Amino acid sequence: MGHPAAHPAHPALVDAAPAVFWLDQPDRPAPRAGLEGVRSADLVVVGAGYSGLWTALLAKEADPSRDVLVLEAGSVGWAASGRNGGFCAASLTHGEPNGMARWPQEYAALRRLGRENLEAIEATVQRYGIECDFRRSGSLTVATEPHQVEWLAEEPGELLDRDAVRAHLDSPTYLAGVYEPDETAMVDPARLAWGLARAAESLGVRIAEGARVTGLSTAGSGVDVTTSDGDVIKAARVALGTNAFPSLVRRTRLHTVPVYDYALMTEPLTDAQLDSIGWTSRAGVGDLANQFHYYRLSADNRILWGGYDAIYHYGRRLRPSLDQRPATFDRLAGHFFETFPQLEGLRFSHQWGGAIDTCTRFCAFYGTAHRGRVAYAVGFTGLGVGATRFGAQVMLDLLDGRQTERTRLQMVREKPLPFPPEPLAYTGIQLTRWSLARADQRSGRRNLWLQALDKAGLGFDS
Repeated sequence: MGHPAAHPAHPALVDAAPAVFWLDQPDRPAPRAGLEGVRSADLVVVGAGYSGLWTALLAKEADPSRDVLVLEAGSVGWAASGRNGGFCAASLTHGEPNGMARWPQEYAALRRLGRENLEAIEATVQRYGIECDFRRSGSLTVATEPHQVEWLAEEPGELLDRDAVRAHLDSPTYLAGVYEPDETAMVDPARLAWGLARAAESLGVRIAEGARVTGLSTAGSGVDVTTSDGDVIKAARVALGTNAFPSLVRRTRLHTVPVYDYALMTEPLTDAQLDSIGWTSRAGVGDLANQFHYYRLSADNRILWGGYDAIYHYGRRLRPSLDQRPATFDRLAGHFFETFPQLEGLRFSHQWGGAIDTCTRFCAFYGTAHRGRVAYAVGFTGLGVGATRFGAQVMLDLLDGRQTERTRLQMVREKPLPFPPEPLAYTGIQLTRWSLARADQRSGRRNLWLQALDKAGLGFDS
């Protein structure tokens, strides 16, 4: 499936650069060197996104003598970690309803661990002086259709009627909302990744960019890590933070699919424009539709507006050309001005997209391979800004053979159901997308296909 046929863009998109706003900064880090003769490490971490960077940093903090090497095919934070919305949530389970439905007996512990994880992220940002605009501004969940109002009762936080939610953030589309002030922080995602990399390097972690790992093989008491250049690094242990990219542990490849998500960024709002919508809390916002939008303010008062279309390409295809999708950007721009008609005339400065990994339980799963010497955490489904730190701790526990509260969790010990191979995966995902869109149009009523998925524990609700 190529690009849709070209069509006139929304007028607000005419000057939008096809680039990720967060990464398109003049002070972005200079490229790092490649491997340059490195041939061994105690711990090799594959991937310099959040998952890999947290693993490297936590490993070095726990044991300063451990030799830690991070191998990154591109540059630090270039993929999902640098282009997301910057919602750093306490939830480890992609929201309370999903966690309660799947692990009711241990949900209290999961919620506590998630809050502790968010506190630890904030403490790390402060300790290392990471300037990533970390703000504990909370979340605002809004109902824009009558049937969504009753769904708000499942959301944690303060219930707001129409007037109260519009006092928070003024949109004529809002019917009610829930404000949760403490369990979500907003961050500049690329600067968080860049800052974690600098913090890890300050402790002696080595990060090699342009080093694409192509294979793992058991060797003696360790693992041989092979790169695309033919280099072989001997590692005692390996942690995989590759997420949306094909897993180096082949048996887990059917457990995730890459889904393309898209976003726009506006030019900075004037004081008058900001006054016209309110938003003094600066909370991150999401609506309750199956095809939902997420949005937030940046440090310089731009609005990031993303979501709605989630696109899967046959055969789990990943390619740079898919990061731009004009039809989706046009649709998002139209939705933006329906939500905020008082901002008519505002322009978008950036448009971008990229793949996230999703699994059938909507939150990460964990495991080991190569006789316990390789660990992985994958399937974060767009909520990895915070949960990747917890995943890094799980990987380190598993690699060290430690029994901890984390490794005893049913959530950590269980695997989700895999997706089927093609063509069944594509057919099933397309049918699910169509059914979710229909449910949004039919007051949330789920058809027989969605009901069957619910019964199978594959509750595609977002």
